[in-house]
Amino acid sequence: MSDVVLLDVQDRVGLITMNRPDRRNAINGEMGVGLARAVGDLEARDDVDVMILTGTDPAFCAGADLKEIGSQSASMFSATKEDPNDPYRRDEFGMYPFRGPFPPHTKLLIGAINGPAITGGFELALNCDFLIASENARFADTHSRVGIMPGWGLTVMLVETIGVRRARELSATGNFLDAQTALTWGLVNHVVPHDQLLTFTREVALAVVSNDQTGVRRMLRTYAEIAADLYDDSWDIEKTVNRAWLAGGIDTAEVAKRRDAIVERGRTQL
Repeated sequence: MSDVVLLDVQDRVGLITMNRPDRRNAINGEMGVGLARAVGDLEARDDVDVMILTGTDPAFCAGADLKEIGSQSASMFSATKEDPNDPYRRDEFGMYPFRGPFPPHTKLLIGAINGPAITGGFELALNCDFLIASENARFADTHSRVGIMPGWGLTVMLVETIGVRRARELSATGNFLDAQTALTWGLVNHVVPHDQLLTFTREVALAVVSNDQTGVRRMLRTYAEIAADLYDDSWDIEKTVNRAWLAGGIDTAEVAKRRDAIVERGRTQL
């Protein structure tokens, strides 16, 4: 595992930590593949029953690394140089051969949201089974401000979580949602003091560990099967829109300008 994604296993709980604090844990190519591998590795381990995803302070995840996207290489959207048979190899759009940012898994994945979760970081959070937030957590969908379409299920899971009208508001405005409002809207399950976030989340994880794991995983699979019955077509629509948008080309210079404006606007809203 690389230094940008840290793994720690204790008491049958695997902690995945995004570790690019100087970039507010923005997702570059290395981190994106590292997160997918971390979930796949913990899924395969016999000494892990529950996974937790968090970030190194001060942010959970600022989304895709717009500095990298704004470079001429735009490596977020280039196929990796790895073995073509690698199950985590990305395509020309930077997407994995599976749906969303994580490979299929049967173990519970809890998001411990320690700070801002923005755009792609918001999608990472939504791809967790449920969320526990620090009082410092903030959420924002700035896809429309960057000029990129969601590809990890935001338009599906945000509607599933908070309803279509609130989802439209967040996506259309790019405004930030604070932790307490996220709790009221049903986006997060709990809001706790920042210094208690991981302790509280581990307590929840250990409650899951204490149960019959065959039963827990069958229950989670049932939820997933019901969601698939309801939303599979929606995922396909988002994928089609995302690929068509990226195929149209990205003005990297314009992305760089938008990046600076988003950072400044974020400071005023946080």
